[in-house]
Amino acid sequence: MNTNNSHPDTYTRYDYEEVERQASVEAAVGVVYKKNIGSAVVHANGRVILCSLSNRLRKQLIYAQSDGGSGHRSVRQVKELAHNDPIAVGDQVRFIVTENCAGIIVEVLPRRSQITRRSAVPMPGAHPFEQVIVANLDQVVPVFAAAQPAPKWGLLDRYLVSAEAGGLQALICITKLDLVAGSVGKTDAELLAAVQIYRGIGYPVVLTSAVTGEGISELRAALEGRTSALLGKSGVGKTSVLNALQPGLGLRVNQVNARTGKGKHTTTALEMFPLDGDGGAEPGAIVDTPGIREFGLWDVDGEDLALYFPEMRPLVGRCRFGLDCRHDEEPGCAIRKAVTAGQICPYRYRSLRVLMEETA
Repeated sequence: MNTNNSHPDTYTRYDYEEVERQASVEAAVGVVYKKNIGSAVVHANGRVILCSLSNRLRKQLIYAQSDGGSGHRSVRQVKELAHNDPIAVGDQVRFIVTENCAGIIVEVLPRRSQITRRSAVPMPGAHPFEQVIVANLDQVVPVFAAAQPAPKWGLLDRYLVSAEAGGLQALICITKLDLVAGSVGKTDAELLAAVQIYRGIGYPVVLTSAVTGEGISELRAALEGRTSALLGKSGVGKTSVLNALQPGLGLRVNQVNARTGKGKHTTTALEMFPLDGDGGAEPGAIVDTPGIREFGLWDVDGEDLALYFPEMRPLVGRCRFGLDCRHDEEPGCAIRKAVTAGQICPYRYRSLRVLMEETA
């Protein structure tokens, strides 16, 4: 092992074989509940451990061929990974506890699911990369306010396409119902029309108010026994919903800026919260995410986008030009014909076209 004792996580490339052997013997397994830059809070067997990240997680190990079928692999080269954020909230990880009771994460176990987005490009010439928001989810919960700020259905379509591409269920949550009416039956007609469209497609939609308590029981039941992630822009009421679901669960709530209508950032770090069980039900967990102003799709081919719109999926390949149809101005497009016939919502079609242009 490395004789440098100044930091337990300082290794040369020649140390990796021994580190991997030791990690497989000594490491415990836990789940990342909170993540900050360079550190994570891991829950394991009733314990909560603050862990740093092993430098190994930011490197790609290139192995020599195994010797004589023994299964032993020698590290031939170590490469630094560019733009690699090695862990995400929800990850199952192996970690080693050091003498001072701190932890070091040495391995991320394979993910069964994840929700990702395309990174923002900070400067001209820079390249975007994949950002994993949450790992090992059961469902995504896009959150939109009924008012203040007004819902942006194009952004909702982005969330839904990302969930479809990742094989994840989606539950749409509308908050601040009290701002548009006192009861669901008297809710704004435009809002109800949009809700009906998404329910007609097959997406469950729950209408809630943290002020009146409307819809909170329904939302709580939909979250039981599942790991869910709340996605939405700042100010839509995610934190208030968390507080309504479980007293003390949410973080401090800042009011929406009355002048601009834009939300203030209240959640600054990704965090998973365990939910209390109700009547013996499996409790589940929920991840609150920072307000996301931009949500670009990652690793979604523009030619496949219509497959991620459930109401358009049965029409893919039935256009005059088959799978080559761009669903734009081509004659004989089955999807455009369905829009004209009122079978597909026009703004859902516009969302398809916008996303196809972005991924072209």
